[in-house]
Amino acid sequence: MITASVEPWVDEPMTRFVRDAGARIALLLLPSGQVLAQFGFTRAVDVMAACALAAAIQASSQEMGRMLNGKPFSALHAGRTRQFFLAEARTARGPYIFLTVFDDGSSLGLVRMYFDELSASLAAAAPPLAANPEPVLAANFEGELNKNLAVLFGRA
Repeated sequence: MITASVEPWVDEPMTRFVRDAGARIALLLLPSGQVLAQFGFTRAVDVMAACALAAAIQASSQEMGRMLNGKPFSALHAGRTRQFFLAEARTARGPYIFLTVFDDGSSLGLVRMYFDELSASLAAAAPPLAANPEPVLAANFEGELNKNLAVLFGRA
């Protein structure tokens, strides 16, 4: 099992989640769509597409939840033979979006249980945020995204 990550502190929690939950695909990304860790992808273009979709789905579902309920929707799940689970994991560094795809070898209950463990592990492992973090700007977003993809697929 190979889990590739840009930041080493996410390696162990992601690897444990994939193994325990029986995930086929897993992504950890920033709300901006920038990937931090992936499992199960073989092409960078697939990671980019999945991250863009996950970030858009998360942002729109949170806003729809605020409009309908007054609070954001917390997790999404759908599918018949292959299912996906999309949720937010919070750390001292801020929120992260987590997307996983699983099949009949697992269940939503297991994925939710192991996601709770993943969230706690990420929160415990996250290094403190820099005092003055640099904002993600449109001008350097593509460069940062390409750098992270190169690291994930061994081209850096």
